[in-house]
Amino acid sequence: MRAWNIQRLLKVPKVRSAWRRRVLWTSLLLLLLLLLGILVWLAGRYEAGQEQTRIERATSEAVSDIRAAFSRNSRSLLATQYGDPKPELWSLAAYSLLRERREMVRIEWRDSNLKLIAETDSPYRSPVFDPGERPETPNSELAQNCSNARRFSGPSYSSSYYVPLDDGLGIEVMELCLPLVESGRVEGYLVALYALHDVLEEVLGRQVTRHQEVAFTEGDGTRLAVMGTARRASRVFSAQQLVDLPGTTLVLRLDSWRGSPDLFPNLLTALVTALAIALVSILYQLGKDTRRRLKAETDLADALAFRKAMEDSLITGLRARDTQGRITYVNPAFCQMVGFSASELVGQSAKAPYWPPEFADEYKRRQDIRLAGNSPPREGFESVFMHRDGTRFPVLIIEAPLINAQGHQTGWMSACLDIREQKRVEEISRASQERLQATARLTMMGEMASLLSHELNQPLAAIQSYATGSINLLRDEPDARRDVEIAIQRIAQQAERAGKVIKSVHDFVRRRDQAREAVLPQSLIDAVLPLINLQARKLSVQVRLEVAPGLPAVQCDRTMVEQVLLNLARNGMQAMDLPGTRNRVLTLSVHRANDRRIEFSVADQGMGISDDIAAQLFTPFFTTKVEGMGLGLSFCRTVAEQHGDTLVFLPNQPQGTVFSFALPVA
Repeated sequence: MRAWNIQRLLKVPKVRSAWRRRVLWTSLLLLLLLLLGILVWLAGRYEAGQEQTRIERATSEAVSDIRAAFSRNSRSLLATQYGDPKPELWSLAAYSLLRERREMVRIEWRDSNLKLIAETDSPYRSPVFDPGERPETPNSELAQNCSNARRFSGPSYSSSYYVPLDDGLGIEVMELCLPLVESGRVEGYLVALYALHDVLEEVLGRQVTRHQEVAFTEGDGTRLAVMGTARRASRVFSAQQLVDLPGTTLVLRLDSWRGSPDLFPNLLTALVTALAIALVSILYQLGKDTRRRLKAETDLADALAFRKAMEDSLITGLRARDTQGRITYVNPAFCQMVGFSASELVGQSAKAPYWPPEFADEYKRRQDIRLAGNSPPREGFESVFMHRDGTRFPVLIIEAPLINAQGHQTGWMSACLDIREQKRVEEISRASQERLQATARLTMMGEMASLLSHELNQPLAAIQSYATGSINLLRDEPDARRDVEIAIQRIAQQAERAGKVIKSVHDFVRRRDQAREAVLPQSLIDAVLPLINLQARKLSVQVRLEVAPGLPAVQCDRTMVEQVLLNLARNGMQAMDLPGTRNRVLTLSVHRANDRRIEFSVADQGMGISDDIAAQLFTPFFTTKVEGMGLGLSFCRTVAEQHGDTLVFLPNQPQGTVFSFALPVA
C-alpha cells in the first residue's frame, strides 16, 4: 500500500508538468496566430492606403495632361490664322491639325456674327453635323459659348452634349470657342468640337487605361465617356477630380482594377507567414533528421564493424601513414607479415622496425620522395621487409593517396603483398620456359630437316636423271658431246637450285625476311616447267599452259614461289596417277586477279578432295600418300601468306581440284 502511494505521488507531478507544458505551447501558438492576424490586417490597411494614394496621384496627373492638351490645341488653332489665310488655305491647315489631334472631330471658322466661313471634319470618322444643321441664332448653345469667349477674351468650353450618328450610335461632345481678336476688336471665332471618348483615348493613352478604368462623369456620377477594360469585380479603389475649364467643369474618375486586398497583401506579411510555417516545418524536419541521424549512426557502426571484419580477414597487409610519415594504421595481416604488434608500429616514422638495416637509408630517401608529393606508380614496386626474427622476404607495395571528405590529401595508404610464393612460382616458370625453348629449338631443327628432305627431292631427282642420261649418252654415243654438255649444265643448275632451296627453307624456319625481287610470271613458269615436264612424262600427264599476255612483274621470293608451283604441280599429277583416271591434263594458269595482284592456279582432273580430308588438308604431317611427309601443302600455304595472300582450293569441272594463290604486282 505504501509503495502504491509513492507511485501515485510521483505520477501526479508528471501529469501536472505535461499539462503545464501543453498549456504553455497552446498559449504560445494562439499568441503567434493572433500576432499574425493583426499583422495581416495592418498590412492590408497599409496596402489599401497605398493603392488609394497611387490612384489619386494618377488622377491628378491625368487631369494635368488633359488641361495641357486643351491649352496646346488652343495655340494650334490660333496658329491656323497666321498670315490672314484664305478659306481654302485655312481648310488645309485645319485638316492637317485634325490629322494630328484625333480628339478634335470638327473645326469651324466663323465671322463675328457667327456666320460660317469654312469648316473641316476629321478624316477618321464621318461628319458629326450635316451642312446647315447648326443654327447661329442668339439663343443657340454655340452663340452662348462664343459670348462667354468674348467676355473672357479667351477660350471658352461648352457643356457636353450627346450627338447621335448615322450608324445608330452617338458620341458625347464638347465645344471650344476661341475668339479672334485684332486691335481689341473681335473679328471672328474658331470653334473646335471635342469627342470626350477620343480625349480619354488620345490624351491619356493606353498607359493610364491599362491598369484602371477612366471616365468623364457628371456631378451625380453619370458616365459621359469611358475608357478601359470593363469591370471584373467591384472596385474598392477609385478617385475623381474636377477638370476646371473656362465655361464648364468636368469630373474625371479613375477606378482601379484591383478589388479587395488579398489575404497576403504584401511581401512582408507573406514573408512572416512563410517564416512561421517554415519554423513549424523545421521543427518537424529536425525530429525526422534526429531519427535519420540515429539510424545513420547505427548503419555507420555496422559498416565500421563490417569493414573491420573485412580488414581482419584480408591476407594483404594494409599500412596508412600521415603527411609526416608516421604510421597511423596497420591491419592484422601486416602485423602477422612483419611479426610486430600494432602498438609497436603505430607512431613510428624515422626508421620502421621491419626495414632491413642495410636498406634503411635507401628506404628513408624513398619515403622522403613520397612525402614531397611525388606519387608512386599505381602498378606497385618491389621492396624487401624484415621479419621480427630477422628473416628477409620480398614484398610488392602499391601506394595511393589518402583523400578526406574535403578533397585534401591526409597521407598515404599502402597495400603490401608477400610475394615469396610468387617469386618461387616465377622461378619454376622460368626454368620451365627455358626447357620449352630448348624443346622448341629441337622441334625447329626437326622441322627444318623434314622440309629440306621434302623440298630437295625434286632437284636431287633431276640431278640423278640428268647424270643417268649423260652416262647413257657417253656409253652409247661417244660423239654426243653437245648433249652431255647440256646435261652437265642442267646438273649444275639443279645443284644451285638445291642450295637456294636449303637457304630458303632455313630462312623460312627461322622466320627471317626473304629477299624479294620483281619477276615476270612467265619466268616463274619457265623455271619449273622442265622439272614438271620430266615428272609428267613419267606419269603420262599432259601439261597445259594458260598465261595471259602482257602481265606485269610480281614482287616475290622467287625460289619459294617456284617451290610452291612445283609442289602443287607434283601433287596434281600424283592425284591423277590413279586407276580410272582418263583425262590426265594438268593446267597451269596465270591471269590478273585485280589491279594489284596476279593469280596463279594449278588445276588437275583427279578424284577431288573429300570433306574429311579438306578439314585437315593444311595440317603439318598430315598426308594421304604412302611415302608422303605431310609438309608440302603446309609449306605452300605459309609461303602464300608471307606474300599477303592465302592458298585456296576449289572443285574443278568436270572433276579434280584447283589450287590458287595471288602475288602482289611489283
